[in-house]
Amino acid sequence: LIDDSQEGEAFGARADETRRLALVTAALIDALRADPRYVVVDLAPVGAELEAKLPIHSCNGCEDRLARAAGARQAIVATVQKVSNLILNLNLYVRDVVAERTSAAMSVDIRGNTDESWLRGVTYLAKNRLLAKDESK
Repeated sequence: LIDDSQEGEAFGARADETRRLALVTAALIDALRADPRYVVVDLAPVGAELEAKLPIHSCNGCEDRLARAAGARQAIVATVQKVSNLILNLNLYVRDVVAERTSAAMSVDIRGNTDESWLRGVTYLAKNRLLAKDESK
């Protein structure tokens, strides 16, 4: 969570938003597992180092090394940017961990700081951007 709101600056992390991060992470993982093009790797072998590097979106490329160590060829780094309780952005960055570069980036704006809005946003990104089939081939 990247909390740019006045509330975040004044009061810090909120328990409901921390829970929502886990909720949308689980929803994204479920969507990936349901797509035969992807295999979700177990991050347990790099869990301690991953925790030490949080927030992962600010670790200057460490996600590539950690993903390779876990046996992945790609990594997804996701962020939720909170501007206010009304305006939030969900962002997904797909990393090619072999080439050590971002291969895709996608974002959706959501309105409302609720379980429903966060889930709707991550479901939209998964279905319509990340896992969308390329019909031109």
